[in-house]
Amino acid sequence: MATRKILITGGAGFIGSHVVRRMVNRYSDYHIYNLDNLTYAGNLENLRDVELKPNYSFIKEDIVDGEKMQSLFQKHNFDGVIHLAAESHVDRSISNPMDFIMTNIVGTVSLLNAAKANWKNFDGKLFYHVSTDEVYGSLGEEGFFTEETKYDPHSPYSASKASSDHLVRAYHDTYGLPIKISNCSNNYGANHFPEKLIPLAIHNIKNSKPIPVYGMGENVRDWLYVEDHASAIDLIFHKGKVGDTYNIGGFNEWKNIDLIHLLCKIMDQKLRRAEGTSAKLITYVKDRAGHDLRYAIDATKLNKELGWKPSLQFEEGLEKTVDWYLSNEEWLNHVTSGNYKNYYTEQYEKR
Repeated sequence: MATRKILITGGAGFIGSHVVRRMVNRYSDYHIYNLDNLTYAGNLENLRDVELKPNYSFIKEDIVDGEKMQSLFQKHNFDGVIHLAAESHVDRSISNPMDFIMTNIVGTVSLLNAAKANWKNFDGKLFYHVSTDEVYGSLGEEGFFTEETKYDPHSPYSASKASSDHLVRAYHDTYGLPIKISNCSNNYGANHFPEKLIPLAIHNIKNSKPIPVYGMGENVRDWLYVEDHASAIDLIFHKGKVGDTYNIGGFNEWKNIDLIHLLCKIMDQKLRRAEGTSAKLITYVKDRAGHDLRYAIDATKLNKELGWKPSLQFEEGLEKTVDWYLSNEEWLNHVTSGNYKNYYTEQYEKR
């Protein structure tokens, strides 16, 4: 049986590294090509445990470069794409939206064009686009996002992801490109870049620095353990219906301030500090522009059609996450100091 060649974009990032690791370890008959431009959130140290596996290769390129994407598809004849590469931080999109337009929209079109041009016969091919629940906008106190919810993005980030979702569907409807899309809620877990809420709070608590909380912390998010997201991507890639969209969520809503208080409690226990010590670090800051009040995913379709459900309760997953960060100080120090950026040079360019 011929080896299947799977291109995973953004595979050195937070979610991508978990997906790459899972696919490399589970499917010895696949060759996984990890394509990442190694911008600030791309970190090859996330993949130390698989970088020498015979069914893994790393490619440093920018998906915005359409000619390079065409040549890569011609050279490797990929059988499938799992597209995770994206600029993903809302605050950064507010201050510099053009980066998000280029990567999330133009980069996605570059990949779609390369697939369309080089997959002369679509049999056995698949373009799987991984997106976010933020494309749906904001919910009130009740209700959930379903696969039929109308798009209503409010930030440059979510608007760029909504655009890419529409383009992926357009290539399916117009050209017959076999596609699948998933929209996921907030992820947490190991290897998360520490500008995000949970790793930032862990890092600041550990160092007795202020924990910034937007507004009064009333915004609500649905949280999903990153390895559960990776398992859902695996399942949808292999078993999902071509042309369909699947929402991935944890059925696990938390107000930001309640999450931070839980995290403070866990950190006090782990660091053997008096209860309430970490909570004194909470600092309320000016709310983010266009900050959506509540996100909540209805993952019923994924559960009923493919049998997927989260493996962990939030409290258990959050404790595992804290344990990982406290046990991987070198990783966190490399990220916060910027030393992780040297890993590609040391491991690849100097070989």
